[in-house]
Amino acid sequence: MNSTEMKDISTMKQKPYRLVGWDTKLEKTVVKVGDVEIGGDELTIIAGPCAVESHEQVMTIAAGVSQLGIKLFRGGAYKPRTSPYSFQGLGLNGLKMLAEVRDVFGLRIVTEAVSIETIDLVEEYADVIQIGARNMHNFDLLRRAGQARKPVLLKRGMCATLEEFIFAAEYILIEGNSDVILCERGIRTFNDHTRNTLDLAVVPAVRDISHLPIIVDPSHAAGDYKKVIPLACASVGAGTDGIIVEVHHQPEKALSDGPQALSFAMLSRMIDQVNQIASIVRQDVVTLAT
Repeated sequence: MNSTEMKDISTMKQKPYRLVGWDTKLEKTVVKVGDVEIGGDELTIIAGPCAVESHEQVMTIAAGVSQLGIKLFRGGAYKPRTSPYSFQGLGLNGLKMLAEVRDVFGLRIVTEAVSIETIDLVEEYADVIQIGARNMHNFDLLRRAGQARKPVLLKRGMCATLEEFIFAAEYILIEGNSDVILCERGIRTFNDHTRNTLDLAVVPAVRDISHLPIIVDPSHAAGDYKKVIPLACASVGAGTDGIIVEVHHQPEKALSDGPQALSFAMLSRMIDQVNQIASIVRQDVVTLAT
């Protein structure tokens, strides 16, 4: 082994994250989606239903969140579910409905690709490609997302360590896509008072080692609408760049994750509270990261 090879090996040991770490980029990444910046000065809020269920449902919810000033709309056209008998989403028809939401309300669309077979359609119809928790270790899908020319929202796996989470993002960046948004959505622990355990410590931990923005999903962590707003507020205090929440006009009739969905009134209350906290802590978060 010559001296150059030894130096390369030494560098690999010192800098395991070649693209997502601060060693390769001295300023924080700001991901732009239309006129929205994720990772910039302002807190970003993404809201919408867990799943697109019907034209009436998705247009009603889009109208409600749009009136509250939301600019990024989440909604699943493809739904990977624990049970094969649960609602799996409307597929292409759901994507077309989401595209109509963008046309009518001007909302930018965040939706999940669940496989190599679906990501082409999601890239065509969406503004942000979501990689869900169940697919964080799907390295072929991560590489394909890295070849897309749309931002990618990468959710942390249910049992993933911080290192595994960061390396999953590296798979995307290594293919040329630097517009990656990390998302903490709760991890599986022995606790049963929430659906998952929200790991807020991962927010400043990510900030220490990576220039990528990180947002928090309190809906999937809580599993219960009553806990979503407190967790959202705590997330902003921890320094998150944004919040992604589930909203439904009739949660009791939702085909997916109704118990954790906020009403429009609750969403309005959450927006007021998190913005108040953000006005205190946000400038410090931006300053520390640059």
